[in-house]
Amino acid sequence: MAAAVEGLEPEAAAEDATRGAAEEAVDAGLRVPPLLAGNRLNLDLYPGGCHQLLHLCAQRSPQLLQVEFLRLSTHEDPGLLGATLAQVPGRLPCLRSLVLKGGQHRDALGACLRGCLTSLPDGLSNLARLAHLDLSFNSLEALPACVPQLRGLDALLLSHNCLLELPEALGALPSLTFLAVTHNCLQTLPTALGALSTLRRLDLSENLLDTLPPEIGGLSSLAELNLASNRLQSLPASLAGLRSLRLLFLYSNLLTSVPAGLIHLPLLARLDLRGNQLRDVPPEFLDAPFVRLQGNPLGEALPRPLSPPGTPVVPEMPRLFLTTDLDSFPVTPQGCSVTLACGIRLHFPAGATATPITIHYRLWLPEPRLVPLGPHDTLLSHVLELQPHGVVFQQDVGLWLLFVPPRVRRCREVVVRTLSEDSWTDLETHLEEEAPKRERCSAPQDIPGSRSRSPRGPPRSLARSECSRELRALLGEPEAAVSPLLCLWQSGPPSFLRPVTVQLPLPPGITGLTLDRSRLHLLYQAPPVATWDDITAQVALELTHLYARFQVTHFSWYWLWYTTKSCVGGLARKAWARLRLHRVNLIALQRRRDPEQVLLQCLPRNKVEATLKRLLERYHGPEPSDTVELFEGEKFFAAFERGIDVDADRPDCVEGRICFVFYSHLKNVKEVYVTTALDREAQAVRGQVSFYRGTVPTEVPKEAEAARQKKGLDALWMATLPIKLPRLRGSEGTGQGLGAGLSLAPLNLGDAESGFLTQSNLLSVARRLGLDWPAVALHLGLPYRELQRIRLEFRDDLDGQIRHMLFSWAERQAGRPGAVGLLVQALEQSDRRDLAEEVRAVLELGRQKYQAGILRTGLAPGDPAPPSPSASESRESTEA
Repeated sequence: MAAAVEGLEPEAAAEDATRGAAEEAVDAGLRVPPLLAGNRLNLDLYPGGCHQLLHLCAQRSPQLLQVEFLRLSTHEDPGLLGATLAQVPGRLPCLRSLVLKGGQHRDALGACLRGCLTSLPDGLSNLARLAHLDLSFNSLEALPACVPQLRGLDALLLSHNCLLELPEALGALPSLTFLAVTHNCLQTLPTALGALSTLRRLDLSENLLDTLPPEIGGLSSLAELNLASNRLQSLPASLAGLRSLRLLFLYSNLLTSVPAGLIHLPLLARLDLRGNQLRDVPPEFLDAPFVRLQGNPLGEALPRPLSPPGTPVVPEMPRLFLTTDLDSFPVTPQGCSVTLACGIRLHFPAGATATPITIHYRLWLPEPRLVPLGPHDTLLSHVLELQPHGVVFQQDVGLWLLFVPPRVRRCREVVVRTLSEDSWTDLETHLEEEAPKRERCSAPQDIPGSRSRSPRGPPRSLARSECSRELRALLGEPEAAVSPLLCLWQSGPPSFLRPVTVQLPLPPGITGLTLDRSRLHLLYQAPPVATWDDITAQVALELTHLYARFQVTHFSWYWLWYTTKSCVGGLARKAWARLRLHRVNLIALQRRRDPEQVLLQCLPRNKVEATLKRLLERYHGPEPSDTVELFEGEKFFAAFERGIDVDADRPDCVEGRICFVFYSHLKNVKEVYVTTALDREAQAVRGQVSFYRGTVPTEVPKEAEAARQKKGLDALWMATLPIKLPRLRGSEGTGQGLGAGLSLAPLNLGDAESGFLTQSNLLSVARRLGLDWPAVALHLGLPYRELQRIRLEFRDDLDGQIRHMLFSWAERQAGRPGAVGLLVQALEQSDRRDLAEEVRAVLELGRQKYQAGILRTGLAPGDPAPPSPSASESRESTEA
């Protein structure tokens, strides 16, 4: 059979292979799932993807002609894979994205396995529309000849292959903007690479590059260049000509110097030179905030100073800088300091070993099967394995992680862990804040492997209970601490079928390596009961460096306390009531450009000043109210008084009052439009807005609510702030505010029978639209690019953005049928049913007046149709 296939022409051979594979699929009872989803065909997650694609090709499904995105796994038989790919150009002519990735299978340790793809059929060059090609995690040793012929290619991904070089023909791709060739074996780069004038991102990290061609300076559009973890010893001066460059990564190389012109690139936002051998750099590099130089021997003198006569000569500790092609280093009784290519540094002090030993190291990708992560944990490094395992050193070995990503500053704590006998344990880890900043830990005497991690902090809780002065005073213990309060609830049955593991962060400043378990108390509350029970003895607490884990059969509220007190339930109840009570201020501001737009907000006392500083550029108003106290989850209302009312019906408006529910972690802000029945042309209207309390959460202790009510004469009223609507002059309220270039000229938006919308009507809609205008614009069919242009043109002017969007759309729709219905539909889809109902009411009024006009003419339904009223007459009736 193989000889017969080889003797056929290529097209006949492919056709025969297709037919044979399809017959095999049918004979085996293969059921092809509904793989086609619109214009996408995903076959990488299904077993036998090649068989399924050949089966679809044999059926000649017309849907294949519409497929633009194809994903196919390369963990297939090489012959079958080649026959399948040979069918792609003829069966999928509209293909725009082709993903042929390995990595779906893993070895025993969880590492991704490469696919068997070693080449591509030449026929793929006929895919004229192909813009995205992903060949990652395969076994390519050379770039297939068909790839440089794909002239429309925009993104090319070749990471995790075995490429030794790139062809010169790669420079003939005129549209390429993204090229990723990470984790390969590249030693040189083609000079034609500099001809890729459209290239914006180039990733060549984790290769064996020792030089760069000067032509790389011709990449005029390049914005991001990653050359990390190579063997580069110098850089061409032409890099200083990359005027569009924003990000340049050069860490973990062997650089001894860098071009001085790099610091003067106009758009450069980050220059990463960590972990090189730079001893001297221009002063501009040291002063620039975007340059990172940690891990370089800056300022270290090369010659060793002379010792006085008679002083015994102490041999200097060897310092080793390993490149990516070295996987071992010697350790002698003299000790050594080793910097790995990945940026990790190890310090073996003198006397750490009595006999010379060779240490082998390997970096593992942080695969899930190798490194188990708990909730809210984040890996900050690869897994470092040191061999031989089980070696016992006579002194502690220092391990520095010099290259912790910037996000560690937002994390709660950094922990280095070690794997020994199939279990991970935490090491004592210390943060060093000296320059250069680095993470350090003292590893135990046997170091089979290590990793670092950092949790992203506790889950969102109802109240973040920090160990404040009030809490310390309540406990009478300066060293006491409490964890964040974890509030969990569920819908459905009250109990689980199986216990669920809960992970609660330890109190701040307390770690699993240093705490005294007798001082740790796990408290439990089941609302609406306000008591806290100590359940420490009833659960099995598993402590890690940062967390306490335990199992529950149903969700409730949990709190960790660290104190010497033996009975903490009553103290927790008092602390809970105190922490639920917040001191806040109320503000009422009016927009400067539109005084009828009022912003109401309830702010914690410590956030008032910063919020007002940000808002007073666009708003003005009275000083904030006096400090009042609100419970978490408490309702309160805002009522407009003395001639001022809410301008439109709102879902949160109850009997003319705007309803709020206070939560300390939310903004508690609302913007409303107000109106008045008084004559503003005669004089300004001086009104007010008053804030009143509503219902209190049921879980708040009654005595706490009673104690708060005793502090004020009126338990419901909280504050009153003045609101002033200025006097109208001239045409204010009708035409003013439309902006330059907009007038109240008639619009043909609608028809005579269904009613017209005038610019006065649209202005009324625009005044109430607020921050929902982008959603309405998108539902009206405006492209996102036009939204960005409107935002830029009317920067810091929300009213101008809304009016320009709405009136420019109306002018384009003038005279077209169905425009008003489209506006109503867009408002409903944007959850502005109040405005949609207002537009319907205007249209209904117009229809009624139109019908009344017909009846006044005395025309019966069967009479000849009278001339249609003019647009101006219909608009006048609508405005009336």
